Amino acid sequence: MIKEIGFNEIEGIMVGHAQDLEAATGVTVIISEEGATAGVDVRGGAPGTRETDLLNPVNLVQKIHAVMLAGGSAFGLDAAAGVMQYLEEKGIGFDVHVTRVPIVCAAVLFDLTIGDYRIRPDKKMGYQACVNADSKDVLQGNVGAGTGATVGKILGMEHAMKSGLGIYALQAGDLKVGALVAVNCLGDVIDPVAGEKLAGPFNEDMLTVADTEEIMIKSYSGKKDLFSGNTTIGIVATNASFTKAQAAKLASMAQNGYARTMRPAHSMFDGDTIFAMSTGSIEADLTVAGFLAARAMERAVIAAVKNAGSLCGLKCYADLKRE
Repeated sequence: MIKEIGFNEIEGIMVGHAQDLEAATGVTVIISEEGATAGVDVRGGAPGTRETDLLNPVNLVQKIHAVMLAGGSAFGLDAAAGVMQYLEEKGIGFDVHVTRVPIVCAAVLFDLTIGDYRIRPDKKMGYQACVNADSKDVLQGNVGAGTGATVGKILGMEHAMKSGLGIYALQAGDLKVGALVAVNCLGDVIDPVAGEKLAGPFNEDMLTVADTEEIMIKSYSGKKDLFSGNTTIGIVATNASFTKAQAAKLASMAQNGYARTMRPAHSMFDGDTIFAMSTGSIEADLTVAGFLAARAMERAVIAAVKNAGSLCGLKCYADLKRE
């Protein structure tokens, strides 16, 4: 029997957000103080990441202590320094005798065209996200890395929709799998269960949405890159015990949640990235955990759109005209 649970019910994981609503950018940090086995899967043509090579199973470090997701494009990677400072102060990290070095992986999304591009996530904001981290209910919508997230940008930002950050978690027996994602894709967002288009580029009436793939097909011969400012970033977390290789496979399987909900997904204009964190308290079949991760990610993407509110003049899901 599969049931919905809170993301905070996954043992060994804490989530914190920090954001600047006027600048429309922010940071989300997922902390595992005891360390989590981790993997990553990066798709699309424009990723912005930090410390992904060490997740290769052939490399030394076996556990990470945090994943940071942030806005600010490549500038936002600076916020990881604040996460490292916070964890080092708490004595959390890889023991190198003179100190402990926190292992902090990160991915960023492009939100510079909404709010104030001159203000980006920095060390202070990364530190504050850690201060705000706890094991209570996780906020959604215009928070953390989802603060400046937008979707449906094929017709320009004046026709784009506000998106945000979403979460969803499932439990089957003792196995728990949760997803957290900041949705900032180029294209449309679909609910595959309800068959409803939730987001996309606004038509001229600014009440209904167009079809991104149809627009792109009509201009297939054009090769000019006008839409490099995208990327959906997220994590899946589980209480199952997996190796680094298995965690990478879990992240790969979770990408199916992107493919089910975003059209197009993994384009050359997106840098879609998913981390996987395994806290390792129970044994579980990887395939089962993988399809639960995909299902959780699918619903987290939908939650990100439905929980987003209007910001900086951009309309949101609640503003759509629906029959």
